[in-house]
Amino acid sequence: MKYVDAAVVQKKMGSRLFANKFAKSMFFASTLFGLVVLLILIYRVFAQSMGWIDVDFLFNKLSTDPENAGIMGAILGTLWLMAVVAPITLVLGVGTAIYLEEYARKGRVQRFIQTNITNLAGVPSVVFGILGLTVFARALDLGSVVLAGGLTMALLVLPVVVVASQEAIRAVPQFLREASFGMGATKWQTIKNVVLPASLPGILTGVILALSRAIGETAPLVVLGIPALLIPLPDGVFDRFTILPVQVYYWTTDSALVAEYANLAAATIVILLLVLFLMNSVAILIRNKFQKRY
Repeated sequence: MKYVDAAVVQKKMGSRLFANKFAKSMFFASTLFGLVVLLILIYRVFAQSMGWIDVDFLFNKLSTDPENAGIMGAILGTLWLMAVVAPITLVLGVGTAIYLEEYARKGRVQRFIQTNITNLAGVPSVVFGILGLTVFARALDLGSVVLAGGLTMALLVLPVVVVASQEAIRAVPQFLREASFGMGATKWQTIKNVVLPASLPGILTGVILALSRAIGETAPLVVLGIPALLIPLPDGVFDRFTILPVQVYYWTTDSALVAEYANLAAATIVILLLVLFLMNSVAILIRNKFQKRY
């Protein structure tokens, strides 16, 4: 039997314990740094927005006068944009996920499609803005309207919905499908009555989180030329519009000229954070309410 020196073993154990403590301290410091920065940002935003958020701010139109400026146009534009993005991403995203998981034959073509979808999820958002400007705004001659912006944002978040829906469909136990087939159900009947209801919490959670990302994106719409001027309130998908993040961007840029615009931008950020918080809360409630364990 090979003799092991106790001192050597103790030294190795000591070095491993030190490395473990060092790694733990580094991870804790990184987490603490991120939380501190986040708290500072939240404090600055809420401090600058104090006294600016009221009923008039929510329901007034945009104005060059900071005292009379409101974000009703940006709120309506955001709602119209989501009215376009939500059905497109839900239908195309879930449909693509069903095809790839339930119908597509496993092989090079399926792997090629899957790889490209995964890569698209990491493409910078400004690239989708350039694509939307080229295809929707110019080639289809839509201009800077709600429909062009909605189609562009749908392309941006579509890969996220596809991947999330695929993961939700894969999580459905195989014995549920086999039981459905054993009772004489067809492929589509099994998907419609068994797979989709079981995977619905994961799918809806992915869709809502993707819509939360779409609400917070600015670069694609700036490339499209979405204005933040005194435009009429949008009444349909063919009207020009602006949204909350774009309004924050322009007010922040113009705060160098008019200091009060920084307060308006901070107040708009607070409203945007509340909207995102509500959407993420809905996603959590949906997941907890409909999630089943098999």
